[in-house]
Amino acid sequence: MPSKEITYREAVREAMVGAMREDESVFLMGEDVGIYGGAFGVSRGMVEEFGADRVVDTPLSEAGFVGLCTGAALMGMRPIAEIQFSDFITHCMDQLVNQAAKLRYMFGGEGTVPMVVRTPGGAGTGAAAQHSQSLEAWFVHVPGLKVVMPSTPYDAKGLLLAALDDPNPVIFYEHKLLYNRKGDVPEEPYHVPLREANVSREGEDITVVAAGLVHRYALEAAEALADEGIEAEVVDLRTLSPMDHETVARSVEKTGKLVVVEEDVKTAGWGAEVVARIAEGESFYALDRAPARVAGADVPIPYNKKLEAYIRPSPEKVVDAVKALLDVRVGVYS
Repeated sequence: MPSKEITYREAVREAMVGAMREDESVFLMGEDVGIYGGAFGVSRGMVEEFGADRVVDTPLSEAGFVGLCTGAALMGMRPIAEIQFSDFITHCMDQLVNQAAKLRYMFGGEGTVPMVVRTPGGAGTGAAAQHSQSLEAWFVHVPGLKVVMPSTPYDAKGLLLAALDDPNPVIFYEHKLLYNRKGDVPEEPYHVPLREANVSREGEDITVVAAGLVHRYALEAAEALADEGIEAEVVDLRTLSPMDHETVARSVEKTGKLVVVEEDVKTAGWGAEVVARIAEGESFYALDRAPARVAGADVPIPYNKKLEAYIRPSPEKVVDAVKALLDVRVGVYS
């Protein structure tokens, strides 16, 4: 299949544009998505093609427009709601958690909510405590919601197209630091199935599980470790809920060791679910030592750049976690 190199931002836009050209029931709604082109430029040029009826600038009310999108989905539309910063998703928790997530179940399958909520998350931009959080674990906890976190332009486009075809509400996390990253993307439409992890690097010594931006950190750490003769296998979850436990388990059974890397805070993070599923299953007996987690510190995100970097995961922290698990001297890359 012919491909081209585009940014993560462009991949997300291509998925939306392709879906809207193909299906008139698909529309985009959110703050500044129209004339301004989105806070991070993802929807730039879309209002010119589709008009203000399908690329809709909204008031500053996440509760209002996510509630509207939920109702539109029930009536047969396929809305895309953009939450300008993932932190602002707190304003529409009732609409997502108590309504969108529950309605298909409560209606016995007679009604569906095919809605995608796109939102940029994560830290690293100096945007401080109210614009930098990673809250995805909240939604992993909610039955009825699917949670997707792509790490590459290829996955961003393919997973978004799959999410738009899904009859259930999908929370689609796009890390701010990935928007300018480039990668090869097929020119023809394609889907990346939800709930299908990807083994992005083969290895024999240890399994490193990650998603989103920190998947890149895991790959960088694996390359550094390879220079010392340590071969890490890297698993990109891609979908946090439903989670592809089988791929993780196969890798752990091969390597006997597990490190999970996540940007959300460590306490009750989604990484704990990865570890718990291994501990509860037959793969537990393949482990020759306790798993480790590299995660954000349990603090609000600082504005100061050095403090922000200090509390976030990094490739160096992943290297140190792996080497500590393997009883190798740590701190070489710190």
